[in-house]
Amino acid sequence: MISFENFGELVSLDLGPFAPKPTSIEGEQQEAAKALWTSAEGRMETGVWECTPGRFTADRSENAEICHLLTGHVTLHNADGTSREIRAGEMFVLPLGWRGEWTIHAQTRKIYTMVARGT
Repeated sequence: MISFENFGELVSLDLGPFAPKPTSIEGEQQEAAKALWTSAEGRMETGVWECTPGRFTADRSENAEICHLLTGHVTLHNADGTSREIRAGEMFVLPLGWRGEWTIHAQTRKIYTMVARGT
């Protein structure tokens, strides 16, 4: 039998220590994350991530990402120069192949689900 998973209240979940964000290009950002569930074959993962203000690059060449902001305020910048502000309570998708940048205006926490490219 396969059962559902429940992870409880995620806004205050302890994510562990923060560490420097490797793709940060402005603001000396710090991030922390905690994976909550990974599929048996390893192609899908869901968890919680948090990051301090600044700007970083992102590349979704190998996986798509579904996000729901729990707290914070960000601007997503597409590779073509267009951008969109997203605030706590909003959900968005970074499709497979998306590349761009995030500007984090206020410390942000999100629920993420990553889905890896099929083989």
